[in-house]
Amino acid sequence: MVYSSLLFIYGFLPVSLLLYYITPKKLREMALLFLSGAFCCLISLYFFIFVVAFAAVNYIFMHLISLSRRNEKVAAVPLAAGIIIDLIAVFAFRTEYFTWLHRMIRAPGSFYPVGISFFALGAIGTLIDVYKGRIKADRNMVRFALYIMFFPRLIMGPLLRYRVFTNILNNRRETLSGMGVGMTVFVKGLAKKVIAADNLYMLYTAAFSTSVKEISALTAWLGAAAYILCLYFVLSGFADMGTGIAYLYGLKFPQSFNYPLLSIRLRYFAARWQSQVTQWLRRYITKPIYSVCRKRWMREAVFVLGWGLFGFWYTVDLNGIIWGVIIGTAVIIESRFLRKKIMNPTGIIYTFLTVIIAGVFLSSDSAGYSVSYLFAMVGGNGAIADTQGFYLFKSYIVLLLVTMYASTDLFRNLMTRSERNRVRTAIMAVSPVLILAVLIVCTALMSYSGSSDMLLMKL
Repeated sequence: MVYSSLLFIYGFLPVSLLLYYITPKKLREMALLFLSGAFCCLISLYFFIFVVAFAAVNYIFMHLISLSRRNEKVAAVPLAAGIIIDLIAVFAFRTEYFTWLHRMIRAPGSFYPVGISFFALGAIGTLIDVYKGRIKADRNMVRFALYIMFFPRLIMGPLLRYRVFTNILNNRRETLSGMGVGMTVFVKGLAKKVIAADNLYMLYTAAFSTSVKEISALTAWLGAAAYILCLYFVLSGFADMGTGIAYLYGLKFPQSFNYPLLSIRLRYFAARWQSQVTQWLRRYITKPIYSVCRKRWMREAVFVLGWGLFGFWYTVDLNGIIWGVIIGTAVIIESRFLRKKIMNPTGIIYTFLTVIIAGVFLSSDSAGYSVSYLFAMVGGNGAIADTQGFYLFKSYIVLLLVTMYASTDLFRNLMTRSERNRVRTAIMAVSPVLILAVLIVCTALMSYSGSSDMLLMKL
């Protein structure tokens, strides 16, 4: 079950809200854990068992580290063991190198622990923070288990540090206005997934289903643009849905995406694209290495390494690393020429083009295929445009333009600037009707299959 399913929207969510709000306030954290467990069971009973075991193992290692902190060398043993176990759990289900582990735990062939890339990083970060003395090992098992398996965070994050998550829990405020904000953010994310991403996915699959040796440059560019836009709307859509759901329970999660695609600088794209993950990599990997790097080129190499790891986290293969290295290197190159005024009017263009070109490596499983696809994008197949390209262009150009606009902050800026204008007042007055209309449209689109479960990549 995913957030973009009729079962979740019209079944699980209203029932869970009713159960939560009739529960006494002192027991509401326990209620959230119970609801999260029920959500995991609706995905699969095996997933529930897996995530409970994962939380229990990390809870034990967290306290082993805390008990042995007086001796750093001794504390390093449970820290290393916990990290290794968490990484094995990720690699076991995201690669084909641990099939023996699947057999040993008797995992169903189609089983995949949804969100493992997020809650594994969260668990690793918590173990490191306890080892460094940044936080104390929490004796509250309910809170720690909720941190791992809280259902609004399971699919596409956000990735939060344990201290941030507990602070959000401590400052929980259940209000009608917060629920209104939550429903607005949730429907916004639902529209991103159902209306934008699912239709962009059809363009992407139509372009990439053509032989890479025969595809025209026009078709190749349409497919590459559709992929990166689809990826953005899938990831940010699920992140918005999760944030909106959390608001319904009084929890204010930070946003993961801040309109990165059409940024005027690549460094702004790098800072706005799934920002919690990049912050995690900076905090636990690149920043500690920076402290021993004296020269600028060494720090730049570490920065590129960090982005390579980010890409590897996405795909767990060479293509993801290449994507991250391209983005990181492009940011470094940009920083060298940042003062040149010629960059100002062309920032949005070169940023979007760089993101599209790099995205080709995320879109396939083979580096060789990606290189061949890039070759086709520059007309290497001897065809700039063909009948298929013109057909796809005419069929999807409106969708591409609308989604490109929707991926910018132009509308948000308009609302901010018109804070005292009648335009803002009018928009606020009709917004409940618009939200309801969008929800009805999404429901109609999902009614055929009952859900919109295309994820594009498993995280």
